Amino acid sequence: MRILKVISWTILLAMIGLTAAAGSERNLFEAGGALWPDPWFRATLADAYFGFLIAYCWIAYRERTPVRRALWFGLVMTLGTIAVSAYLLIQLHRLPPGAPVEALLRRAPAVR
Repeated sequence: MRILKVISWTILLAMIGLTAAAGSERNLFEAGGALWPDPWFRATLADAYFGFLIAYCWIAYRERTPVRRALWFGLVMTLGTIAVSAYLLIQLHRLPPGAPVEALLRRAPAVR
């Protein structure tokens, strides 16, 4: 589990740093559509969002309530890998000591 935590923290911090640096150089929404004509931009954007949808499927499976599913959908679709790595860190933190990695794949217990 330690390696998953290290990887998740590394990705989370790297993405926050890269996003902040990119945002300080150029506002994506004020780029005037300059990026869209580039086919590699469109392919990369589609690849990222398809990956987010796949990760969200795991999140939606694990979460029991429609409200939590909707919340995480919004977070994943707006923050992308930042939200996915944060979700994984939360789930890793909630695992009991000695729990197998497979426990991450199981549905969260029902809330009473």
